[in-house]
Amino acid sequence: MTTELTAVARRRQPGARGGGARSGGSGRYRHPLPDFRQIIDALEARGAPVGFDALAALLEIDGERAQRALRRGLQRMASSGQLLVNRKSEYCLPGKIGVTVGRVSAHADGFGFLIPDEGDTDIFLPFQEMRQLLNGDRVAVRVTGAARGKPAGAVVEILERGKQTAVGHYRREHGVGFVSESGRSPHTFVVPNHQRGGAQSGDLVKIEITEYPSAQHEAQGKIVRILGDPNDPSMISEVALEQFEIPVEFPAAVTRAAEACGDRVKAADKRNREDLRELPLITIDGSDARDFDDAVWAEPVADGWRLIVAIADVSHYVHPNSALDTEAVKRGTSVYFPDRVVPMLPESLSNGLCSLKPKVDRLCMVCDLRITANGKVSKSRFYRGVMRSAARLTYEQVDAIQRGVGSERKKYSSIVTQVNNLYGVYKSLLGARRRRGALDIDLPEVRMEIGADGHIERIVPRVRTDAHRLIEECMIAANVEAGRFLSRHKLWSLFRVHDTPEADRFEDLRTLLQEVGLKVADEARTDPKQLNRLLGKIAGRPDFAVLTVAVLRSLQQAVYQPVNIGHFGLGLSTYAHFTSPIRRYPDLLVHRAIGHRLDGGKPGAFHTDQAAMEQAGKSCSMLERRAEDATRQAEARYKCAYMLNRVGDTLPGVITGVTHFGLFVTLDDLYIEGLIHVTALANDYYHAEHGGLRLTGERTGKSFGLGDKVMVRVLRVDTDAAKIDFALVDESDPGKSDRGESARDQSGPRRSRSRRRSGARR
Repeated sequence: MTTELTAVARRRQPGARGGGARSGGSGRYRHPLPDFRQIIDALEARGAPVGFDALAALLEIDGERAQRALRRGLQRMASSGQLLVNRKSEYCLPGKIGVTVGRVSAHADGFGFLIPDEGDTDIFLPFQEMRQLLNGDRVAVRVTGAARGKPAGAVVEILERGKQTAVGHYRREHGVGFVSESGRSPHTFVVPNHQRGGAQSGDLVKIEITEYPSAQHEAQGKIVRILGDPNDPSMISEVALEQFEIPVEFPAAVTRAAEACGDRVKAADKRNREDLRELPLITIDGSDARDFDDAVWAEPVADGWRLIVAIADVSHYVHPNSALDTEAVKRGTSVYFPDRVVPMLPESLSNGLCSLKPKVDRLCMVCDLRITANGKVSKSRFYRGVMRSAARLTYEQVDAIQRGVGSERKKYSSIVTQVNNLYGVYKSLLGARRRRGALDIDLPEVRMEIGADGHIERIVPRVRTDAHRLIEECMIAANVEAGRFLSRHKLWSLFRVHDTPEADRFEDLRTLLQEVGLKVADEARTDPKQLNRLLGKIAGRPDFAVLTVAVLRSLQQAVYQPVNIGHFGLGLSTYAHFTSPIRRYPDLLVHRAIGHRLDGGKPGAFHTDQAAMEQAGKSCSMLERRAEDATRQAEARYKCAYMLNRVGDTLPGVITGVTHFGLFVTLDDLYIEGLIHVTALANDYYHAEHGGLRLTGERTGKSFGLGDKVMVRVLRVDTDAAKIDFALVDESDPGKSDRGESARDQSGPRRSRSRRRSGARR
């Protein structure tokens, strides 16, 4: 994908040599190679499958070199699923032959789903189809029936394998070595004895896949690294990095390119920029932050406020198609684990020259806004600047300054007025947020404090204050103006879009809420104001967290794409990511587009186009999901490692999930989830009722429902599988419900607890 993006970008550069048929010995092609959109248009117009020779003629491509280039382009399109090749070696459009293209999401119970590229309904893939697939594979599927309330499909073609390596435990049984993969994929990989690399049974290892699974044969692999003791907490992030194939080390060429930028801003680089060094801009971040993307400053004006949002000018140092850019495209985002950060850019840039550290000159891209007293942006302007941060503040310090608590107000007396001005801006923007109906979802979170030995010392609640919300609202305002700038100047870049909930998910939510006496208006699926009113009704209920998570699950995932459709969760018609170019590649692309226009460039002369941005958007969205999955898995395993020392303890919690096989309980304060299996309940037949709201005993009538408070005993912890088993403690007889060993292996699918936010920094 990186190669394709780079190739398209190069073709659009003025003076770049395009592909096509050569004309005599001039060294130039008579016809430029068509992009993928032109190829698809040609196939659409033909209305039938087309062989290579006929397609080349249709596109007027002749000459051996040009046809080789066309063939490579067609191969890339076939690999990505934009085209399929039939048994006659003819190119077909997937939509014309009833085929859906997407990625496989595997389930631990052996089945899976196809997640379509175009946002259609997921397609169920039964066990017999999943035998030949791995999680993340890119495939073409034809719908053959229905199952589990969804279309069911059969694999037509495996377009691209989703992984080349895997992580799991090495075992030897009856003389045969194999690796059982960790995570959602149910596959095992046979490891020949001469390729076990000295691993012993029980070791946690990384394998290189040498043969992929088929309907008849198991996959095979060779061990390339022994990772260590699976119960060592210091290995948790390491395992996630390997399992999700997240690159850690930077190539030597990338490191050299970053170091060549130096460690201070050169005098020549400050020219032709607006000088903001006399303004007391401040950064406000978490206490453990090292890369400072954004700084803010505000002052009152006649009709409201002037707000300056200054963002690190990463685009000045990371140029298109450079070594730094190629690596950033590959990574897509920085990845944040409890014990480390894997940056998108080398630390000499991310934590050094680009980071808006205090008391040093830094280059920045500026969004200068005028905001009325009621929170409306009356005008905005973008420009390149040079700044010098007056202070690096944490959220806790800003909160203390504003409330006059402790010594912070005295310590930072020179910027107290500035902090007060920012709170004034926040109040205005907050009023506008409430009027447009942006979803107000603020679920509790925790912070893990990791010791020097890699073990968790404490899990503490993460407290959110108005200081957090202040920065979020300032960033949202700048992101909105960036999106409007792109639209106004017709520049191809990426918007951050969030579509309305899918109809079937919304109906599931409505059914659930009706069971607890809450009515959901039809308009709530398309109007965030209506959905926000519903969230207001939920607030204060004992089952607030459970129902709020249900609302979150009904929402679609926000993605990046060049076509703007608005942001449902924020209640905005236009939105882009502009404020974090150090850690997000889409923000860097937006900076380049804005910079092109600031330099007087015309839209048609910009070095990219819609086709390149569509590919970039899909890549960035996929890499964002990879980062989220990796950090979610690592956090779940860290929580399990923490609970290993709590086995046998009795703790309070709340029921947050009801299934036919048991109850999911989230522990108070720790927000750690585990399962009470039905076999750990009092002797009875239990049935899930009211759409999964309650579990009721047939003989005793004993009932357990969402939001019920319970006391549980920790029975068993499986760090590798990230699972915890609880037993219900009957307060009248604390040992009564302890039914010995867990039956986790009999349980059904474990529910995902993904908690997405729509804030600007998310």
